[in-house]
Amino acid sequence: MPTKHIDFNIDAAQGFGIFKNNIESELLNFVSSVNISCGFHAGDPLLIREFLIKCKEHNLTVGAHIGFNDIQGLGYRPMELSEDEIEAIVLYQVGALASFARAYNLEIDHVRPHGAMYKLASENYEFSLSIAKAIQKFDKWLNYTCLDNEILTRVSDELSIGVNREVFIDKTYTPDFKIDWNANAYVNDEDALNRIRTILFSSQIKLGNGIFMPVNCDTIHFDTKNPNIVNLLKKANEIVVPTPPNFNRVQASGWV
Repeated sequence: MPTKHIDFNIDAAQGFGIFKNNIESELLNFVSSVNISCGFHAGDPLLIREFLIKCKEHNLTVGAHIGFNDIQGLGYRPMELSEDEIEAIVLYQVGALASFARAYNLEIDHVRPHGAMYKLASENYEFSLSIAKAIQKFDKWLNYTCLDNEILTRVSDELSIGVNREVFIDKTYTPDFKIDWNANAYVNDEDALNRIRTILFSSQIKLGNGIFMPVNCDTIHFDTKNPNIVNLLKKANEIVVPTPPNFNRVQASGWV
């Protein structure tokens, strides 16, 4: 029986109109939090509603999955935006999901960037700071989910915003602790499962050069485009009891 606790998260509503990822619903059985697309890079009103209802049925934590306004490129094309533009697109998307959530007596817990926005947020301090400021303007209690690195630490310290420090479990890390964003840069299942074990027992992750790097992990992200995602998540559930991302903080405070 699994005895450790950490959050497993996936992205959902990654479609639009007739274009859907039919595997996402099955994955809800194996995760504890879900990032729901908000309509810019993916996600139409019916998909947003559908996954909010499903998440409520599965008692899952819900977050806003925000991206650049790039439905044709699925949010993977970089954009240069002013701080005002960043604030506007963050508030617009978080507000859309929050409105749906309120209608179904749900609360959103966190905000996670997508695609090109995530990559830039994990590499550019000023851009990441602008996202976090916009999140706080909407709701100071929302957590900001992004890659565990020095930039996220600086943003957290600067704004005193709650963060979910994320690790990609199935993507390749470069020797300088960055994600290899190549579409096919997945590690094999056994290496991914060993990563989970290493994170749980030594708070480290193995990089592309074989060196181990310390991590401060609140949540583990599983990429729904990984062709082995279902099998990987099933095996991961044999190691870990997935729990909401605030579990470790609550536990540390003495509430459980």
